[in-house]
Amino acid sequence: MTANVSDLATLRRLDVEHHLPAHQDYRLLLEMGGNRIITHAEGCRIFDAEGHSLLDAMAGLWCVQVGYGRKELAVTAYEQMLQLAYYNTFFKTASVPTVRLAAKLAELLGGELQHVFFNNSGSEAIDTIIRIVRYYWQIKGQPGRSVIISRNNAYHGSTIGGVSVGGMEAMRKQGGPWAPGFEHVVQPYSFNEGFGEDLQAFAERTANAVEECILRLGPENVAAFIGEPVQGAGGVIIPPDGYWPRVEAICRKYGILLISDEVICGFGRLGRWFGFQHYGVTPDLVSMAKGLSSGYLPISAVGVSREIVAALRSAGGMFVHGYTYSGHPTAAAVALKNIEIIERENLVQRTAEDTAPYLARSLRRLASHPRVGEVRSIGLLAAIEITSRKGTNERFGGAEGKAGPIVRDQCIKNGLMVRAIRDTLVMSPPLIISHEELDEVVALIERSLDQVEPQLLKLEAAPAP
Repeated sequence: MTANVSDLATLRRLDVEHHLPAHQDYRLLLEMGGNRIITHAEGCRIFDAEGHSLLDAMAGLWCVQVGYGRKELAVTAYEQMLQLAYYNTFFKTASVPTVRLAAKLAELLGGELQHVFFNNSGSEAIDTIIRIVRYYWQIKGQPGRSVIISRNNAYHGSTIGGVSVGGMEAMRKQGGPWAPGFEHVVQPYSFNEGFGEDLQAFAERTANAVEECILRLGPENVAAFIGEPVQGAGGVIIPPDGYWPRVEAICRKYGILLISDEVICGFGRLGRWFGFQHYGVTPDLVSMAKGLSSGYLPISAVGVSREIVAALRSAGGMFVHGYTYSGHPTAAAVALKNIEIIERENLVQRTAEDTAPYLARSLRRLASHPRVGEVRSIGLLAAIEITSRKGTNERFGGAEGKAGPIVRDQCIKNGLMVRAIRDTLVMSPPLIISHEELDEVVALIERSLDQVEPQLLKLEAAPAP
């Protein structure tokens, strides 16, 4: 499905003239003359307008769990659109797939998480959680409990609310001031912030930072703590054992709510339906998106505990929050079918017992590479730290973020779509990926690291900023 030269030139020109893509350098886009145009995809591979094939080790954007080209998802959307393409949930109404999806998610979440609020994106799910949390404490007669604690370098979306609760410095530099009432503590990133430290001690130190923040603010002012089980966009940061149970214990000690942001970790990514299940903790609210529909249609959700919903019900009156497309019937129908595929093909179990261990073993061959400081993985999430000197966490040119894009671009040139987060190469392949494709991922990364050695050496020789 390659485009002819004139069509491709037109598309790229129109891309520059009219399209503002997400998370891009618009000056660089102008210099490039437009983006790579993706035309189709199948299984774990995407194809561009020039006929290039790329093995997609990012599952789109952490989301295409069941792979590309699933006809039954398209058929499900088509059939639902013919029956009821859209209706809202504002007018004391609900659609069949919306109700059934809520019930299915309650089953998968388990325990006290038996209620679901629908949105369209992970960012909207986070905004919904902020509203619910603060309203809950108003209902409970403790309106002073409004502060939500997050972590440095945390990503929780791109809306004003998402950036406010998030802790990514680059995002927070653009467009503030941000919404008040958010605090940030150290992240459990041992390679960068606890290099050489005993992992148990590091887990305790980073978890205890949450308690120290609560005590500094006063428990009567703290509403909740939020975190991804594994930080995805932060750089696939896997917390050391003991971190999450300690954080949960601190939340319970001071009576604050625990929020698990499952936008990336949910729907089998860690070898369980949700990341909090892997770590054995019990959150009060859960955000989810991405893998909920495998990216086939926009939809997100918030799982809410019985206790919180009981408070909302006891208060009475309208919860004045929601979106035009909350509970969109077509998106809900596709999400239901997506979950059915994941269950039918045992993709969660396969991740836990087969592909995740295989990926971990395959990545070991990169651990000895002279430019690799650490390789880590959990489920089908993995990260490769690029360092200037073996046995250290030192970066090229004395600053983070110079080497990573070079390696990433070479990987893409070699036919592998991966992402660079500063100097961390990260991946999140579809849950359907084969052993052969995982071998290909590792081989292409290794080849790319070798090929860019001259460029890395130039960085090494450059003076520190």
